Amino acid sequence: MAIQIIQGWHGLSPDQRGASVALGNFDGVHRGHRAVIEAARQAGARLGIPSAVVSFEPHPRRYFQPDAEPFQLMTTNQLARALEGCGVDRLYLLPFDETMAALSDEQFAQRVLADGLGVRHVSAGFDITFGKGRSGSPEALTAYGDAFGFGVSVTPEQASAKGGKMSSSVAREALMGARPDQAAEILGRPFAIEGEVIHGDKRGRTIGVPTANVALSDYVRPAYGVYATRTRLPDGRWIDGVANLGVRPMFQSEDPLLEVWLFDFDEEIYGQVIETELIAWIRPELKFDGLDALKARIDQDAEAARQALARARAAG
Repeated sequence: MAIQIIQGWHGLSPDQRGASVALGNFDGVHRGHRAVIEAARQAGARLGIPSAVVSFEPHPRRYFQPDAEPFQLMTTNQLARALEGCGVDRLYLLPFDETMAALSDEQFAQRVLADGLGVRHVSAGFDITFGKGRSGSPEALTAYGDAFGFGVSVTPEQASAKGGKMSSSVAREALMGARPDQAAEILGRPFAIEGEVIHGDKRGRTIGVPTANVALSDYVRPAYGVYATRTRLPDGRWIDGVANLGVRPMFQSEDPLLEVWLFDFDEEIYGQVIETELIAWIRPELKFDGLDALKARIDQDAEAARQALARARAAG
């Protein structure tokens, strides 16, 4: 059954209330997030109620810092799919606006969680903050649960198999540092950019390298350069490829793009939404003397990408 997405917390029907919820932003749904989500799912199973995630749209950071550099690790659609894969029944998307930002931690617990969503249990991470000024803490949440009638569980900090910290900020740092493999270790899957295929300048077609171009929108900006990729088409097919992510120094693009050359593929996909995983870093962006030099390097990049993808598959 597909995950149920519920917008807001006012005036919900009885069948939309009363879940066991995981509370947080969950940008990236990394391994640490999934431990919190699993605690909510298990509590829901014990209580015989749906499991859910409570998150915010827009991300609070975007509300408080509207001019901040792009930083997100996933879109709302990607978030919903990831949560569905975790066995979550519902996603509550709460508008983060002036009203939400003004609520104290106690008001949030009472008005939103208890009165609005009617939660039966709340699962949170060890470092959660909530309410105006981020004044709420795990200890405060536990006390509010006692006061307003819902259970609370707090998940301790999670570490990667290599002992590294599991956090969205560390995943972003890895991507910006040209380490997509490290980001994948934290996220539990490759970082992926989803978006509509848009028309570009079609220079690639002139050298036999047609690309599917996707705007980066509010995604974090990984290191600009060339990557080995896997792209999911709307019909579910996965296609290997090689992509340039950035501003193309040779042509001076104003806005960064993801330009994916899909191997052994010749179909019209303009206007379709695709999702491209960054599997391995190949090289930084370079400026070439002409199209012939560019084409020769793209051929080298394609071979390097095929080898990187083969290694990734062999590694499991």
